[in-house]
Amino acid sequence: MDNLKIYNAVREVPEEAKKAINDGRLKGKTDINPMWRIKTLTEQFGVCGIGWFYEITNKRLEKGDGDTVCAFVDIALYIKVDGEWSRPIMGTGGSLFVQFYKNKEYYDTNDECFKMALTDALSVSCKALGIGADVYWEKDKTKYSTNDNKPKLATPEQLNELGMLGVDMDKMCDHYNLANVLDISYDLAEKTIKQAKNTKVGA
Repeated sequence: MDNLKIYNAVREVPEEAKKAINDGRLKGKTDINPMWRIKTLTEQFGVCGIGWFYEITNKRLEKGDGDTVCAFVDIALYIKVDGEWSRPIMGTGGSLFVQFYKNKEYYDTNDECFKMALTDALSVSCKALGIGADVYWEKDKTKYSTNDNKPKLATPEQLNELGMLGVDMDKMCDHYNLANVLDISYDLAEKTIKQAKNTKVGA
């Protein structure tokens, strides 16, 4: 069997299965419709439970930063090729169970966190087969990118100036779906400083 036969058959993602992420920490990256992965697994290996299946090996809640609680799911994906079952293709996925919004002072609880973590785990296992590889390959747009691919963060001087200008940085973080002020980018800080100065001049 050609080692790249499956990889090359499943690497390309149709445009209708892609969705641009326009905000949050994954802004600029591409989301893949999870049903496309299910369809692709079925096309390549057969009906779920007959040609491929997965087992949940573990699921857990773990305390994150501050009051955040994270949900994680571990799975083992199995595929049948030429009548033989593969060894387990492991995947771990995560999602938020509890998130605290400081500026609004309330907790948001996600009752679908394990389902979302499972979907994420399946995507990780599928990635090992090359499913959707072109999306992950393109400019290395994944949430696991190295720091070299991340935007430059705001300097302490910029953060201090934002505070002196009276900018509500908790509200700013909530608006841009940032975990905290340390995730504010250099460009966003610069833009907000200019806006705040112009507002003061206009007043």
